[in-house]
Amino acid sequence: MSSDSQGKTTGFQLLLAWVFVGVPLAWGLYQTVLKAAPIFN
Repeated sequence: MSSDSQGKTTGFQLLLAWVFVGVPLAWGLYQTVLKAAPIFN
C-alpha cells in the first residue's frame, strides 16, 4: 500500500463539497431574508 495515494483531497473534490453544502445554505439564507424582511418594514 502506498501512503501517497491515501487521504489526498483534490481541488475538484473540495470544490464539489463546498458546492454541495453552500448552495442549499445560500438558498435557505435567501428564503429566510425574504420572509423576515416584512417584519422590519
